[in-house]
Amino acid sequence: MIQPLNPALAATFAPPVMEARRWLEGVTFPPGRPLINVSQAAPVDPPPLALRQAIAEAALDNPAAHLYGPVLGNGDLRAEVAAQWSLAYGGAIRPAQVAITQGCNQAFCAAIATLAGAGDEALLPTPWYFNHKMWLDIAGVRAVPLPTGPGLLPDPDHAAALITPATRAIVLVTPNNPGGVEYPAALVRAFADLARRHGLALILDETYRDFDARTGAPHDLFADPDWDDTLIQLYSFSKAYRLTGHRVGAMIASPARLAEVEKFLDTVAICPGQLGQIAALWGMRHLRDWVAGERAEILSRRAAITAGLAALPGWTTLGCGAYFAYVTHPSPLPAPDFAKRLVTEASVLLLPGTMFMPATDPAGARHLRIAFANIDTAGIAELMRRLAALTP
Repeated sequence: MIQPLNPALAATFAPPVMEARRWLEGVTFPPGRPLINVSQAAPVDPPPLALRQAIAEAALDNPAAHLYGPVLGNGDLRAEVAAQWSLAYGGAIRPAQVAITQGCNQAFCAAIATLAGAGDEALLPTPWYFNHKMWLDIAGVRAVPLPTGPGLLPDPDHAAALITPATRAIVLVTPNNPGGVEYPAALVRAFADLARRHGLALILDETYRDFDARTGAPHDLFADPDWDDTLIQLYSFSKAYRLTGHRVGAMIASPARLAEVEKFLDTVAICPGQLGQIAALWGMRHLRDWVAGERAEILSRRAAITAGLAALPGWTTLGCGAYFAYVTHPSPLPAPDFAKRLVTEASVLLLPGTMFMPATDPAGARHLRIAFANIDTAGIAELMRRLAALTP
């Protein structure tokens, strides 16, 4: 007899992007109105040719590219991250404080595994990144919503009021997914100080750091010589180098924490994929100017969608940056119903705010997330035209 499902796993929701993709089943899009898919934050083009050639050469000529490697990642990539991060953030980061993971989601799961168990709590600003909420559910850790209000910036004083003896971590994502907002350096510092005062970890997910509109370091946390007693930073190579399918991420934390992370990673993946690590290292060493061009293109798309949404009556932009615009819509329909209507009547796939909010929060029914980085400025103009046609 098949045993019952794990209650914690069964209690969390279905993967939102996969749920949205199922809305496409059986739908035929007119030849003159092809699907505009702004549901998932993922580059749609392959890596640049030079990087693909480096991957191919490694696959053909490097026998180690097909073998197990160190659980915490290859030493050369860990050293490169440490060196570049130290320069970019004005701090001191050692290779022993870097782990390479199978994507940034795995880094988050590993971080939580070192911090919390069933019955513990972690603070998540809302709207939250749904995979963070899902993993906390699966791990039996209560996600405590931290509402952010119209500007989508969390308040440290509000967070302080939510801390209990069961709290183990505060989780921030900047530039934010789904909100797009870039957290000011002073705000990030305030949360780090709050976490330190209460003996908590600050998990700082900077997956989209390469597309921050600001110049210079986005915060000064690494300048603190004792940063690793509080800070756990997460990163993904997927966006900057278009390596989504290779699953390469990173965690920057204390060596003591990474020793615990090693236990987790060894049991779920043994080691990160070799080709992905080789690609990430090659990209870090050779594609600085190319990544700068990618950033400039994303910023131009950000400007285009900001202007386009401002011209749509009844639509309000709550946040816009990196890969995302987070908006309120004018339809009388709840966001999930309006999103499904957009599929059939406008050939647009995006995600409703209910996928990023607690079920008890009515604000999610008014929100939509648009992953605008997936389309160029011409595509953004067409998206605006289609949204306008369905605006009440």
